[in-house]
Amino acid sequence: MATVTYDHASRIYPGTERPAVDQLNLHVEDGEFLVLVGPSGCGKSTSLRMLAGLEDVNAGRILIGDRDVTDVQPKDRDIAMVFQNYALYPHMSVADNMGFALKIAGKPKAEIRSRVEEAAKILDLTEYLDRKPKALSGGQRQRVAMGRAIVRNPQVFLMDEPLSNLDAKLRVQTRTQIASLTRRLGVTTVYVTHDQVEALTMGDRIAVLKDGILQQVDTPRALYDTPKNVFVAGFIGSPAMNIGTFNVVNGVAKIGQAQIPLTREAVAGLTAEDNGKVTLGFRPESLDIVAENDPSAIEVEVNIVEELGSDAYVYGTLKGDLAGADLASPTAGDHEVIVRINPRTAPGKGERIHVAIRPGQEHVFSPSTGLRLSN
Repeated sequence: MATVTYDHASRIYPGTERPAVDQLNLHVEDGEFLVLVGPSGCGKSTSLRMLAGLEDVNAGRILIGDRDVTDVQPKDRDIAMVFQNYALYPHMSVADNMGFALKIAGKPKAEIRSRVEEAAKILDLTEYLDRKPKALSGGQRQRVAMGRAIVRNPQVFLMDEPLSNLDAKLRVQTRTQIASLTRRLGVTTVYVTHDQVEALTMGDRIAVLKDGILQQVDTPRALYDTPKNVFVAGFIGSPAMNIGTFNVVNGVAKIGQAQIPLTREAVAGLTAEDNGKVTLGFRPESLDIVAENDPSAIEVEVNIVEELGSDAYVYGTLKGDLAGADLASPTAGDHEVIVRINPRTAPGKGERIHVAIRPGQEHVFSPSTGLRLSN
């Protein structure tokens, strides 16, 4: 097994000025499951392909263990990659697909068969070894692709959105299997996904990328509880965090008639560029239904209620005097807010409710820089 290190690694595609991956500094511990996550075009797949040797590194370097592999051929890097489309050979049986890399490497037939059968047992594929890929379901094909990686016994697993072709139920089931399998094998794993729920449930740590730049790398809980900037706050979490920019008067943020006290640390962090405003984030589960006369009450008109069985989410519009406010949830429009509520007492469409942010559960950012102002 081995560590993985990106040392100021950059990738600039020919004909473009902006790097697809810009000065990436990232260290993956031995045996760690690290997830690269971000929106389309953020550079996560490019980062993975740079590690695999499928993309050039134009500046900086990449190390696997203590070995600089920046200019090493992919076949000599001792990595195994699982692709989005499985990349199985249709004319070969499952066993031949799984053992193909070992055959090319000139391993004895007995050793190949032994390693394939061992991997098949781990992945519950033993009864399918003589079948062709077309006779398998999507989930089974995905496990065959995993098996092909496992039999090679690599130092590093690389996975590029391996669950994106599966239906929702199978994705949930398979991501649990992948996470538990890689931990049992103890292989360092770098996993790419655009699905932040997948990232939160699978990763030991998560690295969030935007426009080729690393925004934050931390544990799932730390990313959720203390996002470093507005982008991470809006990207991590489902439904997304409510984020808006509001006026500050005497150390208090004004959301309509509601007054949200700010910490001294947050107020001290505001600069002239912030123009007397502050950006607040508050998650749907951080809001409580309160009485209309509560000084921290925020008035919301219900647009739609999303029933999820154990939970319900109100998608509503802020009401009251919102002069100077600029609220836009990453998943909603201007002046819209999402509230998690008890599904058994859900309000109807068109009703007005009053909610308050639980003390200490607001996230405070600078409007000019987008950076977090308080812990």
